[in-house]
Amino acid sequence: MDSLHPPQQMAAQNNCREDPNGNKSTEVKVSPAHSVLALIEEEPEDADPWDMPELKDTGVPWSALDTNGKVLRVLVSVGKLILLLGFLYMFICSLDILSSAFQLVGGKTAGDIFQDNTVLSNPLAGLVIGVLVTLLVQSSSTSSSIVVSMVSSGLLTVQVAVPIIMGTNIGTSVTNTLVAMTQAADRSTFRRAFAGATVHDFFNWLSVLVLLPLEVATGYMYVVTKLIIDSFKIQSGEAPDLLNVITDVLTESIIQLDESVITEIATGHPEARNKSLIKIWCQTFTNTTLMNVTVPGPENCTSPSLCWVDGNYTFTQKNITETYNVQKCEHLFVDVNLPDLAVGLILLALSLLVLCSCLILIVKLLNSMLKGQVAGVIKKILNTDFPFPFGWVTGYIALLVGAGMTFIVQSSSVFTSAITPLVGIGVISIERAYPLSLGSNIGTTTTAILAAMASPGDTLANALQIALVHLMFNVSGIILWYPIPLTRLPIRLAKSMGNITASYRWFAAVYIISCFFILPLFVFSLSLAGWQVLVGVAAPLVLMLIIIIVINILQKRKPRCLPAALRSWDFLPLWAHSLAPWDKVVGVITAKCCCCCKCCQVSAYVEEHREKASVEKNKKPHTEVYDNPAMSAEKEVENEIKIELKILKMT
Repeated sequence: MDSLHPPQQMAAQNNCREDPNGNKSTEVKVSPAHSVLALIEEEPEDADPWDMPELKDTGVPWSALDTNGKVLRVLVSVGKLILLLGFLYMFICSLDILSSAFQLVGGKTAGDIFQDNTVLSNPLAGLVIGVLVTLLVQSSSTSSSIVVSMVSSGLLTVQVAVPIIMGTNIGTSVTNTLVAMTQAADRSTFRRAFAGATVHDFFNWLSVLVLLPLEVATGYMYVVTKLIIDSFKIQSGEAPDLLNVITDVLTESIIQLDESVITEIATGHPEARNKSLIKIWCQTFTNTTLMNVTVPGPENCTSPSLCWVDGNYTFTQKNITETYNVQKCEHLFVDVNLPDLAVGLILLALSLLVLCSCLILIVKLLNSMLKGQVAGVIKKILNTDFPFPFGWVTGYIALLVGAGMTFIVQSSSVFTSAITPLVGIGVISIERAYPLSLGSNIGTTTTAILAAMASPGDTLANALQIALVHLMFNVSGIILWYPIPLTRLPIRLAKSMGNITASYRWFAAVYIISCFFILPLFVFSLSLAGWQVLVGVAAPLVLMLIIIIVINILQKRKPRCLPAALRSWDFLPLWAHSLAPWDKVVGVITAKCCCCCKCCQVSAYVEEHREKASVEKNKKPHTEVYDNPAMSAEKEVENEIKIELKILKMT
């Protein structure tokens, strides 16, 4: 399609107007335009927007400082480093609280979604459910553990659970895309940050587009993981707590959840619907006692030897399990009499506030710290390849670093969200962020494998097989989209998305809503209608999309192969092949909203001024009415307000 960037003439504003007599009159600008186009700064045409920016040191050079200045600079640098670690700690904790908030808001709904086994048997529906549930609970670990529990309990087979695991991989990549939205203030920074975030999205989507049909047709991931499970005698173990040991001190003092409630709802326990996700008792004692109980008749007895009749009553002996509450939890909401939804919304608002604040402060601190020689050294270490012929090894080392760091923080969302601001400010290139993100996908699966190994012996095989399927999916995706530079499509697609969102910032929100909400819900609704409806609606749309992509490629590479009419999209209306008209619509809506807000403020100010004037008029003696200077002052104020209102109406 045509270039999506707006032409320069559309951004220009006419300042002159010609009257009927032919005389030109110049308009006076009252306020700056609120169009999205006005936010786009002009760059030199020969400048590459993906070049790493130079973070110049504007301070006094180290050699020019005296002893006191050097000591002061060292102390300031140490203080900034401590603040950076503190903000990073709060950032990670806020992500944990955000996950808990989403579970409180949508956890039971997620359990209900997993309960519909007839829908899950459809691979596309299973994929979409994995995406939606991970979006609801904002944790691929939680949604994966629900799938593992359902497989262990026999409600799902491993083959049915494979597409759901793929969906959880897609759903977890939305977090760093949302984090990139906080850097929309600067055009260049937003271009790099959004591209660095969406490279993870495109990798997951492209992997699913290739591997899901392959798995449905051949079942190779199920077969290979089954062979691995059968070949090795794997014993149960325990998943290690690494970063959680540090973060749980703060997060567990704010909120603690009983995640088994979501699993119980998914596995079909009706009594779990009335339970609260907020954990009240942290320490309980369970006692099982053989007790005499009454049953309706002898056929309900546990065994004939343990059954007797006394009058009209039939007795038997059963093991009765009773749970005694020992110690209450010590978090903020333990004694709060609020529903889960209310607590979830409170935590959601607070965690988002802390998350955005910490992210902004982290970026500010990094910008102030990474300057001059320090920035040069860090950028050189992160982005420089090994000498020839070992340059190809650098990317694979970055893969291992991403996997190791994700294993330490035990969350791919935390790691990818942490490197997104670094890509934005130009410390890490997108070519280096790509293998780091792929490594984080591997790292999060190793955590799932260790968690699966903590399962009981009778369910260990199925739980571990699902975790290995997750690992094999990511390894297969890396084999597809990384070793050969020509196949690194996610980087090119992410850069294209970065260029579009740098010019049209509102398109970032459209991308997130469309790819992570509208598209999954659309496919899920078609899946509910059955295979026939899904194929009948989706097949023409997919075919049309493939044709458009092929024509676009031919227009750029070999336009002579196309008919003259198809060598460009000019035969379509402008709104059908360019974002410029839509940008004008967004600009008009934004301008109207801003004007409405200003009009409301001015109207409130006018009303307030009139009330004050009437009160003062009533307080003054009657003779002061004839005080001409006071009257003229009031009239001047009223005239100024009328002029402001008139100007706002004109704009």
